[in-house]
Amino acid sequence: MAKHAGSTFKRAKLMYRITHYFNSNPILELGTSLGIATQAMHLGNPNASITTVEGCPNLSEFSKANFEKLGYQNISVINKDFKSAISEFKSKTYDLIFFDGNHQKESTLQYFNTLLTTTHNDSLFIFDDIYWSKEMTEAWEIIKQHPKVTVTIDTFFWGLVFFRQEQHKEHFKIRV
Repeated sequence: MAKHAGSTFKRAKLMYRITHYFNSNPILELGTSLGIATQAMHLGNPNASITTVEGCPNLSEFSKANFEKLGYQNISVINKDFKSAISEFKSKTYDLIFFDGNHQKESTLQYFNTLLTTTHNDSLFIFDDIYWSKEMTEAWEIIKQHPKVTVTIDTFFWGLVFFRQEQHKEHFKIRV
């Protein structure tokens, strides 16, 4: 399963570096899967409070047990569908939100728009699989154009979104 679900080692290393560099805390993840990206974020900032949401009960329990076995006490695993879970988070503020679950255009845009209330000047949203389907690419293009978005970085698998008001709108494509 790890071969086809969750983050690759290369992506986990990048997530670790991003979380470490930005010292992200608190963090929200939509789509725990096996918890590989969650662990990378935890290792990037061991003091970060991480909330991760997984819709599948089996994956949720597996990841939760694994985090407990590793002694990661600052990771909260929530087993809910994203649509009902995000209403609990929209009044909070996050440094980093990793969107890695529902890869449908309308759902992705709904989560993005709902969670915009959680941003501050230095927040970062990361969208996984922006070229997964035509719908995901369309969602990515709409997100890039949002007036609150200032800088985006397209890594060909992730889309990074920044909200820095002092920065002019720019879009970058880099292969990592």
